[in-house]
Amino acid sequence: MHSPLPTPRFDQFYHHEELTQLLFAYAEARPNLVSVRSIGKSHEGRDIWVVVLTHLATGIDIDKPALWVDGNIHAAELTASTACLYYLHQLLSLHGGSTPEAAQVNRLLDSRALYLVPRLNPDGAELALQARPRHIRSSTRPYPYVEEPVDGLTVEDVDGDGRILTMRVPDPHGGYKKHADDPRLMVPREPGEFGGEYYRLIPEGFIRNHDGLTVKVNPDREGLDLNRNFPAEWRQEFQQLGAGPFPTSEPEVRAMVEFISQHPNIGAALSFHTHSGVILRPCGTRADKDMTPEDLWTFQRFSALGEQATGYPAISIYEDFRYHPKEVITGTQDWVYEHLGALFWTVELWAPNREAGITDYKWIDWYRDHPVADDLKLLKWSDEQCGGQAHVDWTPFQHPQLGAVDIGGWDKMNYWRNPPPALREREVARFPAWMTQIALSLPKLELLRTEVRALGPDTWRVRLAVANTGYLPAYVTQRALERKVVRGVMFEIHLPAGDPAISLIGGKERMEGPQLEGHAPKQSQLAFLANRQVTADRAVAEWVVRAPVGTRLALSASAERAGVVRTEVVLD
Repeated sequence: MHSPLPTPRFDQFYHHEELTQLLFAYAEARPNLVSVRSIGKSHEGRDIWVVVLTHLATGIDIDKPALWVDGNIHAAELTASTACLYYLHQLLSLHGGSTPEAAQVNRLLDSRALYLVPRLNPDGAELALQARPRHIRSSTRPYPYVEEPVDGLTVEDVDGDGRILTMRVPDPHGGYKKHADDPRLMVPREPGEFGGEYYRLIPEGFIRNHDGLTVKVNPDREGLDLNRNFPAEWRQEFQQLGAGPFPTSEPEVRAMVEFISQHPNIGAALSFHTHSGVILRPCGTRADKDMTPEDLWTFQRFSALGEQATGYPAISIYEDFRYHPKEVITGTQDWVYEHLGALFWTVELWAPNREAGITDYKWIDWYRDHPVADDLKLLKWSDEQCGGQAHVDWTPFQHPQLGAVDIGGWDKMNYWRNPPPALREREVARFPAWMTQIALSLPKLELLRTEVRALGPDTWRVRLAVANTGYLPAYVTQRALERKVVRGVMFEIHLPAGDPAISLIGGKERMEGPQLEGHAPKQSQLAFLANRQVTADRAVAEWVVRAPVGTRLALSASAERAGVVRTEVVLD
């Protein structure tokens, strides 16, 4: 009998200690399926936990093809952690069942491994979860300078309500005014407009050494962006904010890079972020026309499956999701795909625009410019679906430096960066089926047959045949071949040591075979041309051995991303 699984709350965010207890409770309830390991320590010394999921009765994790899933590399993007927890809970709840959905999960955990990291950035998440929070980008390490500011405004919760909102200050030279139809909504002044009631909008925070006139909003003292600290396409601060002093300088990123590098069985990865309600695929630095075509087609095929399963559009980072048309974004996706040649997607969870009925919006571009009608739709959504809490009514406050101000506006943490509590489970429940489909498409090395044939009284021909039964090729992408990060299938024969009657007279103890294709259809050939590689998913190794009758020999075959096959033959 199984122990009962924990019952997590998907409408709340867990502090590090609570999250740790929950993960170990899963491992205690299903020790045959779950283990929890620390991949390293954060800047402040917190463990970064990876949940290893696989059915140990069918082999250990490193011997199976694997999918990596992480979340919460950015401090306030806490729903990303919820997405990982939801997938973990669903897999364990379904395992052992007999429904079609459970059968998929049984097959998944029998034949594959999953590495789930619910929170890559525990320090930043703790800061965001404080009763009086701060919302930084990533790590809590001061960067690029250690000094605290001596003047200017630091963004933080000044009225103690647990939210960081906006301060509205009357000013005839201000750039905002109240909307004519709904005065709660602040909208920009028109070009050349004068004679109205205007305001300055200032982020909520305290001001040090205020001169009574000017307000300088300080950048976060903790200026790192962990997603800019990965090795591929790393650039210095003047080109990419928050990149750190050198690639993998930050312990959180180094822990991830080292773990994945030490687990070459990882053939695909997803990273959960918030927000925009979109699935992002490589490349971050190149147009689709400059990508390896076969890899682009693979990304497009799996991205289309993601669209069907989740309802989220799937787009190219370079083509559709750049912060500025003259700049490129690099991060996890560039390292996992460009360096390792593994498949990778970033999922930006949650789109408040879509919730409000705004369907014709272009992600990043929408934040640069959009019609006021969209803001009115969002305000209506706040009133009717969020109890008026997504847009907080303006409330008078006596600010210690600015005097009388109003505090209110959009609650970006709880309704923009993250869905409101009641919608969090619904949002993350879109993704498990797609992630399982990706994992089950990974290459999988399996035994076809072994053969032993006597060539003489003590001489034998031994053959080992294996096949890749997965959809994807054993190398996963052409990029992996270009970067020479994957070998062909490796065959080994393990002879008993120290027995002079046993020797290898044909073949080598370790031999590299071909790269094994999967059963995915070839996309670069015209349909009417014959496929000349109809068995390119198979490989055979052969040895000639001198040994007495009855000798037992161990054979193995392995491919980094397709797993390991071990078997034994008897010479008779």
